[in-house]
Amino acid sequence: MRFFLIIVCCLLIFNCEDKQSEKKSPTQIIDSTQVKKETDIEKIDTISEEKKEDFLLTKDNAMEFFLQYEKENKENRVRIVTDFGNIDILLFNETKFHRANFIYLTKKGYFDNTQFYRVIENYIIQGGSTDEKDVMRKRRFIGKYLLPTDTKRGFRHDRGVISMPSSDIDNPYKLASPYEFFITLRDVYQLDGDYTIFGRVIAGLDVADKIANVDTDDADWPLKNVYIKRVELLN
Repeated sequence: MRFFLIIVCCLLIFNCEDKQSEKKSPTQIIDSTQVKKETDIEKIDTISEEKKEDFLLTKDNAMEFFLQYEKENKENRVRIVTDFGNIDILLFNETKFHRANFIYLTKKGYFDNTQFYRVIENYIIQGGSTDEKDVMRKRRFIGKYLLPTDTKRGFRHDRGVISMPSSDIDNPYKLASPYEFFITLRDVYQLDGDYTIFGRVIAGLDVADKIANVDTDDADWPLKNVYIKRVELLN
């Protein structure tokens, strides 16, 4: 007697198709995105043990880690690659934890296929997040942590600086959301003292202006998703 094993595979395809994501509630001007809350992240499929990183950043070890990391990783220029063109950024050595964090995430490939998810003409473009679960999974590989504000370095929110939004989850001290950033498109000095400026655009500010001019929904999310293809080192 022959025995046959019949295997039926069901494939569920998720396709973003450049459609509007779920509406976000209006937030403070530069608060981090509310598209995914912690409860949403925990619903993501369990990551197989063999793919997990041996080391995860946490609120307890992040500062010590970046203190050492910034000494060994001196890169300070990056390029944000988009369909609209490239945006080159100089990261400030004075804000060493935030520079090290951005370099670390760049080397990890975190920013690849994230989005500029909040854009306001002649004001800001904010990126580094998405509503796609693959990027949320990347965060689980890297860790859950926040960075302290570092606002007394003499930098101001002039046009063309890159700054880090605060997390909106249990965060009365405006600790920075390490996975996200925003670029200012005009002088917005009312943000000084609340958000950490850690770099400035040295080429491609016109690209940022183009991104800010796309059509958006009521929550400032582009109607057609604006992807960050990748962030790469220039050093």
